[in-house]
Parts: sequence; structure tokens; C-alpha cells
Amino acid sequence: MVKNVNVGKKKYKIHKGDTVQVLSGKDKGKQGEIVRMVTKKDAVIVSGLNLVKKAVKRRSQQDQGGIIEVEAPLHVSKVGIVCKKCSRPVRIGYKFDGDKKIRVCRKCGEAL
Repeated sequence: MVKNVNVGKKKYKIHKGDTVQVLSGKDKGKQGEIVRMVTKKDAVIVSGLNLVKKAVKRRSQQDQGGIIEVEAPLHVSKVGIVCKKCSRPVRIGYKFDGDKKIRVCRKCGEAL
């Protein structure tokens, strides 16, 4: 029996460091940069968006406990990558530049 080594490995069109805009939810229309990809939940953490309050226990004498605001994950389908030229959320296409595969904007053709 042959095992497939790529089972469970997902590919996403957006990556860490991309500027994205939230398409739905409480932060709809806001833009931010992807800080981390949570691949097991199909989610992303965007800087400064989807803030939730979290109770933190005091760990040492110097640390303060209490309630802090942290960035919660957003589902990948709720964010769209922002094109620098169009300055709005767009869908992603691919083009081959020689032997390299590059991401491009579907509206204007600009490389992302």
C-alpha cells in the first residue's frame, strides 16, 4: 500500500506578510498585515484586527495579570489580498515568469 505524503498539506494563495482587507464581520473594510497563518484552522491572524479580550493569569512577581486584548484568528475566506495598484481586495491569478510562478492581480495584472 502506497502512502501519499501530501495528504493534509494545504496550499493558500495568501501568505504571511501580505496586506489584506477584511470582507465580512465586525472589522469589515479594515486593512492589516498577516502576522501568522493557522493552517490547522484555515485561519490567519491579522495585525490590529479582530481584537478580543483575554484574561491572563499572573505568572511571576513582575508580571501583571488581568485582561488584555489579543488578535484572534480570522477564517481565510473572510479576508482578501489588497492589490497595490488597485488598492482594493482582489482575486489572485498566477503567471509564469521564466521558470518562476508569480501571483498576479486578476483585475490589473500587477504582480503581488
